Amino acid sequence: MPDVFRSLFAAYPDALIVADAAGAIVLANPSAEELLGYGTDELLGLNVDVLVPDAIRPRHAAYREAYSHHPRPRPMGTQVELVARRRDGSEVMVEISLSPLQRHGLPLVVAAIRDIGAYPRVKQALQRARYSEHVAQLGRIAVDARDPQRLVQQVPTIAANALQVGFARVFLVEPDGVAVRVASGVGSIDGEAVDDRIAIRSHGSLDQVLQHGRPVLVASLATESRFELPASYRAAGIECEAVVPLLDRGRVVGMLTARARQPGRFGEDEIRFLESLASLLATSLQRAESEEALKHAQRLESVGQLTGGIAHDFNNLLTVIQGNLQVLDKLPALAGDAHARQLVGAASRASHRGAELTGKLLAFASRQLLQPTAVDVAALLQSLAGMLRRALDQRIRIEIDVAPGCLPVLADAGQLEAALLNMAINARDAMPDGGILRFSAAPGGELGGALGEELAGSIAPVLGYVAISIADTGGGMPDEVKARAFEPFFTTKQAGRGTGLGLSTVYGFAKQSNGAVEIDTTLGVGTTLTLHIPAAAAADGAPARDTAAGAIAIPPGLDVLLVEDDPEVRAVMRTFLETLGCRVNEAASAEQALQGLGAGAPHRLLLTDIALGAGMRGTDLARLVEARVPGIAVLLMSGYSAELIDADRESPAGWELLRKPCSREELAQAIGRVLGPPG
Repeated sequence: MPDVFRSLFAAYPDALIVADAAGAIVLANPSAEELLGYGTDELLGLNVDVLVPDAIRPRHAAYREAYSHHPRPRPMGTQVELVARRRDGSEVMVEISLSPLQRHGLPLVVAAIRDIGAYPRVKQALQRARYSEHVAQLGRIAVDARDPQRLVQQVPTIAANALQVGFARVFLVEPDGVAVRVASGVGSIDGEAVDDRIAIRSHGSLDQVLQHGRPVLVASLATESRFELPASYRAAGIECEAVVPLLDRGRVVGMLTARARQPGRFGEDEIRFLESLASLLATSLQRAESEEALKHAQRLESVGQLTGGIAHDFNNLLTVIQGNLQVLDKLPALAGDAHARQLVGAASRASHRGAELTGKLLAFASRQLLQPTAVDVAALLQSLAGMLRRALDQRIRIEIDVAPGCLPVLADAGQLEAALLNMAINARDAMPDGGILRFSAAPGGELGGALGEELAGSIAPVLGYVAISIADTGGGMPDEVKARAFEPFFTTKQAGRGTGLGLSTVYGFAKQSNGAVEIDTTLGVGTTLTLHIPAAAAADGAPARDTAAGAIAIPPGLDVLLVEDDPEVRAVMRTFLETLGCRVNEAASAEQALQGLGAGAPHRLLLTDIALGAGMRGTDLARLVEARVPGIAVLLMSGYSAELIDADRESPAGWELLRKPCSREELAQAIGRVLGPPG
C-alpha cells in the first residue's frame, strides 16, 4: 500500500506540497515542480513563504502561524484571488486546499494547488483584463498628448504587445480615396514601410473595410476566398489578419491592422480590443482637426476685425476722394478740357475700384449690410450661366442641374450672385484648356460634421439648407492650397491676375448669411465649391427697395442738419447737399448738433454719421432729435458696415441707411426714399 500511495502522490495532476509546522517543504510532487518552475527536489527544504508574492509575505507568515494552532481542512481564497510566486519571479493564479495530517499522527499539512489560469473562462477573463489595461494605457497617452502623431506611433506597438503578435499597422486614407498611407507600424513587411503609399484595391481586406466601414477578420490565408491579399503576406509568414476601421463621423479615414503567423489567432475579443484602440485614435485625430479648424477660424476672425476697421477709415478717405472728383467733373472750367476730364475720369475709376476692394474686405469680415430676400436658385443659376456662356472661353461647357422641388434660399440676391460669380471665375481659371463648369442645387437638409460644428452657435433654419455647387474639371488643389483657400490675399494666380479676395468674400458672405461653404477637391480630377444657404419658404420674400423712389424730387431749400466728425467728409457731403438745392446746417458732434436745435431752425432732415468720435453716437442723436423735432426724417451713414448692420437691427423702419463712400446720386436717392412722396 505505501507504494500505491507514493505512486498516487507522484501521478496526481494537481500540485501537491507537504509542509511541516514551521512551513518547511518536506515533499513535493512533479506537478508542483512543473507549476512553480523548480527542478527535481529543489523545493525540498524551502519554506512555503518563498511561494508567496513579496507584497503579501508578512501577512501570510502570520496566517500560517495562526493556522498551525488550529489546523483543519479548508479551501483558501474564497474571498480573494490567490497568486503563487514561481521560481523566476513570475506569478500564476491558483486555487489552494489545505488538509492537515495531525489526525493520522503526522505534524504535517498537505497543500493541493491548482493552476486556474489554464481554465478557458479564466484565461479569457485574464486576457480581457490585459486588453483593458492596454486600452487604458493608450487612453492616458491620449489625454496627455497634444500631438496626435504621438498616438499614431504608439498604437501599433500597444496592439502588438497586447495581442502578442509581430505585425501591426495604422493606415490613413489618402485624399483621393484610392490609396492609403502607412502612418506607423510594427514588424517588417515588404512594400509597407512607414510613409509608403499603397493602392487600396491591392489589399482586399483594407478595401473591404473602406467600402463597408466594418471590421474584417481573415482567419487563415489558406482558406480565404473573399478577396486577394498581397504576396508579401506569405513572404513574411503571415497567416491571420484582423482589420478595423478608423471612423470620423461615420466616414472611414483609416484602418488599424494586426497580423499573426498562426491561423485562427484572432477572435471577437481581439476585434473588440482593436476597435477600442481605433476609437481612441480616431477621436484624438478628430480632436486635433477640430482644434486646428478652431484656430484657423479664430485667425480669420482676427483678420476680419482688423480689415473691418481698416475698411471703415478707408471708406472715409474714398468719400473725400470720390466726392471731390465728382465736384471737379461738374466744374465749367473742365468742360472744354478733354485732358483734364480724362485725368478726373481715371482717378474716379481708380477710387471706385478701391471702394470695391473695401467691399470685398467687408464681405470677408462679415461686416457688409445684407438685405436677405427669398431668391429663386434655378432662375439665378440660369441667368448667371447665360451671362457666362457669352463671356467665357467657348471650350468651357456649362451645365445646370437643379433638383426638382428645390426651395428658394434666404439671402441677399446681389451678394449671392457675386459669390457665385467669384466661384465661377475661380473654376474658369482652373481650366485654361477648357472643360466642364457645372452648376447644381439641391436640398441640403441639416448640416453635420465639420460644417455643423462651424454653425453650432447659429440658429438652424426651419427648412434646412440648400446646397448650391459649382464644379470644374480642372487640376484640383493640393492640400496646402485647400487649407488656405479662404484666407484673404492668398492666391496661386500670377501677379496682377487676382487680389486673393475672391473666395474669402464667399466665405464671409456664407458666414454672414447663417450658412457655410466647403471645398471638395481631388488633384487631376477637379474641384467642387458648395454654398450651404438657409432655405426660404417662398419666393416672394421681403419686398425689395423701390428703386424709383430716387426719382422723387427733393424739395427746393430742404433744411438739412448734417452731423459728421471728419471735416473733409463733412465738406464733401455739404457740397453734395448744396448742389441738390438744400440749405445745410452742419455740426461736428452730436452735442453741437443738439445745441443748434435750440435756435429754432426748421430742419426737415437729419443726415448723421453713426460713429461721431468719442461723444454720442449718431443713432442716439437721431432718437433725441426725433423727440425734439416731430416729423423730422432720419438718414444714417457710415463707412463701417458693422455699424449699419447694428443700426438696421435696432433702428425704426422709417430710418434710412447709407453706406460710404456714396455718390451724389446715391445720396439724392436715399433722401428721396426717406422723405417719401410729396404729401
